[in-house]
Amino acid sequence: MIDLIVLPLIKIVFVLTAVLIIVMYLVLIERTVQAWVQVRFGPMRVGPHGVLQPVADVVKLFVKEDVTPERADKVVFTLAPIIVLVPSLIAFAVIPFGDEIGIFGRPVPLWIADLNVGLLYIVSVASIGVYGIILAGWASNSKYPLLGSLRASAQLISYELAVTLTFVSVILAAGSLSMVSIVEAQRTNKVWFAFIQPVALFIYFVAALAETNRAPSDLPEAETELVAGFHTE
Repeated sequence: MIDLIVLPLIKIVFVLTAVLIIVMYLVLIERTVQAWVQVRFGPMRVGPHGVLQPVADVVKLFVKEDVTPERADKVVFTLAPIIVLVPSLIAFAVIPFGDEIGIFGRPVPLWIADLNVGLLYIVSVASIGVYGIILAGWASNSKYPLLGSLRASAQLISYELAVTLTFVSVILAAGSLSMVSIVEAQRTNKVWFAFIQPVALFIYFVAALAETNRAPSDLPEAETELVAGFHTE
């Protein structure tokens, strides 16, 4: 009972909490570095040196008004962000965060599930988010979000092929699709696959930047043309 239900639930809560907190503070780090580069102060008002700014941002997002365009398809408009968010979170289910640890004499692996097709699972789940972006643009019933969503989905699908091809080098080096086996193979060989396959690492890095719409691959959010793209509504 404990191994089948309780431990997985504890792991899910722990992983989701850790991932969301890490993402919050990565955003803070990015904003701070951007401020340094632009010779200005970053977020400094909330907490000492702005360390509580992510908490304030979360509170702001929860209490701000949720506006839905009058002519939008309200059901699809509400479901679209969920379709984007949920796949990105459940992809962490197969990622190992460490080795087994002992809790009250019981070995507990630091991953939620060890699938023998873990890497394929991540690729498959990540591709679901494209549907959420397309639905978000279509449901808003506005041409700017629709054009932005089409651009974003086209870019995601295009660079997803490059990302998937870089995974092939990892599969060949590890001899498995399991994320746990891939990590174990790197520990056994005492070298990261990034050093064995530097070309694949470079391709993955460039494609990942393009998939996340970061500059210079921020065409879906071209503010001069589409007014922030599919984020408009």
